[in-house]
Amino acid sequence: MSDDDQSQPLTSDSSKHSLNQLPEDPSPERPQKISRVDEENDAAEEAGNDCNNEIKMHPNPRIQRYLIAIEYIGTRFAGAQQQSNCRTVVGVLEEAFHKFIGQPVSIFCSSRTDAGVHALSNVCHVDVERISKRKPGETLPSHEPAVVRKAVNHFLQKNEGDIMVIDVRCVPFDFHARYKAQERTYFYRLLSGPEPLSTFEKDRAWHVTEELDLLSMQRACQVLVGCHDFSSFRAAACQAKSPIRTLDELNVTEVVSSLHFPSIKEREQSNSLVEDSSASSLRSESEVSHVSSITCQGKIDGSNVEPSQIFGMRKSHRCFVVTARARSFLYHQVRLLVGVLKCVGTGELTVDDVERILKAKTVTAASPMASACGLYLGHVKYDLPSET
Repeated sequence: MSDDDQSQPLTSDSSKHSLNQLPEDPSPERPQKISRVDEENDAAEEAGNDCNNEIKMHPNPRIQRYLIAIEYIGTRFAGAQQQSNCRTVVGVLEEAFHKFIGQPVSIFCSSRTDAGVHALSNVCHVDVERISKRKPGETLPSHEPAVVRKAVNHFLQKNEGDIMVIDVRCVPFDFHARYKAQERTYFYRLLSGPEPLSTFEKDRAWHVTEELDLLSMQRACQVLVGCHDFSSFRAAACQAKSPIRTLDELNVTEVVSSLHFPSIKEREQSNSLVEDSSASSLRSESEVSHVSSITCQGKIDGSNVEPSQIFGMRKSHRCFVVTARARSFLYHQVRLLVGVLKCVGTGELTVDDVERILKAKTVTAASPMASACGLYLGHVKYDLPSET
């Protein structure tokens, strides 16, 4: 599930843990604090009471818990969470670990992304007991994180190559990837323009054929950011106990689209910068960097577009990225937010309409949900224990 970090029912494997955080003062004078407590209570109730039993159990000193950061293209996955008869992120990762250590493992993700949703960095944890393959009864010292990363990636690259471990760290036995997460950041990519979407961008962004008004979208974000009842922005299947969420950040930024290659004019300007900097010893490196950034911005603003289209060269789209950051999200919250922002950008909705939708507190008031293919889990933040 794409952006429902704390809100959907857990499977039996993932219902063993809970938050170990004390609720904040529920004073009516501190509404944002109340919302945070609501979010924490949702997560704690879903986790179940079995978590306390697990933490009280004396951990096996031969077992090492690893925190694993992974990136993946979600196109060929039926989501992150384990499912029978479907290719999932957790299933592929568990298979790679099994081949590495020679025994089955259970992996727990911080965020359960939907089918088609990508991750620049999702985080999970896994418990590993290193047993000798030559002498099955003999326990060996735990692998170093760098060894785990290299070995697991070796097996992952043999399985479609659309997932990779990017970081590994040893953590205490009671450190849970999902319930210790303090903040999650999602990105959503929209490509605007009438031209058909590039083959290289297929399933990587939402293609909007209309022009988008960036300023209007940014103004709409100001209505939505903060602590609100987001009932209008959660799917009907959402089972969170409370619709109250605190959206710490919501903004839209226009960026140079990925796989951007320099045009003739950009190459000429780049060369002229080098020549100018070589000719003038008075020009500082920071000044050259500043001019270079202006050149790049000019490309984004359209002021540096080629006067005529060259045969065989594709016309580029304008690329917009919506950033949403919060401790937790409701089911499909980000994609519903993007759907409304897109309609503001095309002129189908006004900023006042966004406020009306928010106050309606029903998902039927919202615009159609954005496609899964443009959503990326960007980062999961933790207060990690110091490494020993």
